[in-house]
Amino acid sequence: MNEQPTYIVFDLEWNQCPYGKDRENSRLPFEIIDIGAVALNEKKEIIGHYHQFIKPVVYKKLHFRTREVIGIDRKELDMGAHFPHAVIEFFKFCGEDPIFCTWGDQDLLELQRNLQYYGMLSRLPGPLRYADVQKLFAITFETRKTRRSLEYAADFLGFQKDSTFHRAYDDALYTAAVLKEIPDETIRNELSLDSFQNPKSRDEEILIRRKGYEKFISMEYASRDEALRDPVATRLHCPVCGRNIKRILRWTPAGHRNYVALGLCGEHGYADGRIHLRKADEDRLYVERVVQSANDETAEKILGKFRKQ
Repeated sequence: MNEQPTYIVFDLEWNQCPYGKDRENSRLPFEIIDIGAVALNEKKEIIGHYHQFIKPVVYKKLHFRTREVIGIDRKELDMGAHFPHAVIEFFKFCGEDPIFCTWGDQDLLELQRNLQYYGMLSRLPGPLRYADVQKLFAITFETRKTRRSLEYAADFLGFQKDSTFHRAYDDALYTAAVLKEIPDETIRNELSLDSFQNPKSRDEEILIRRKGYEKFISMEYASRDEALRDPVATRLHCPVCGRNIKRILRWTPAGHRNYVALGLCGEHGYADGRIHLRKADEDRLYVERVVQSANDETAEKILGKFRKQ
């Protein structure tokens, strides 16, 4: 592969504890056993392939769901590489600074979790911007909030299904085929952010703005109260113009570690704010805040549900 890839489309399959959740390794609930990827250039043409089975060392017996859904033969896994070697080869294949592309957000999370388990997380510094092809498919062909299976997308787009699903390399090929149908502008404007490696300080905080949408990832806090007292973490600006707006509903509890707020911009209408307090290491927390434009119907639903609390 002489040409540096613009996109790395990858898929993972993993195993879990076959003896129940109470006996799983809390540091590694899902152990990667299959990595498949294709490299694409800026024209979304395939310029490279990668596939490697991983020999399991944490959960040596396959969970029945893994056998049922993926259908991997245990002999194939026993012939596989150990994860540290496989992932080093994978990153060599990826080249320098590609855009990672996955179907949904789970694969990137589990890749980082497995890297952390082996003390290799520094090989993939985060937080990471990536292309969630499942989300991009929804935005392009259906509605922003719709989430479909990869097989559904393949059928929707009329692909010839020559390979099975739920095998890492085959799913990477199907995902790459869907990505080719997504306009370049949509990919650029709708990159997702994975915050498994969350900001540790004010200087590392992340703010993403698109018209009508704002996402903020904060530094860490020692407690919920500390996070909710921080005016930076709890800002509510108009997601269109960025100005301060009138708060119709102040940050109000909306379930476990979730909060909702509603503001009104005199020029651009309602702004729907959502805060989720996420766990960091050592019992610390960080804030993930999303503010987006809302119509009158959405605003009324929020007020009807939360104003009396």
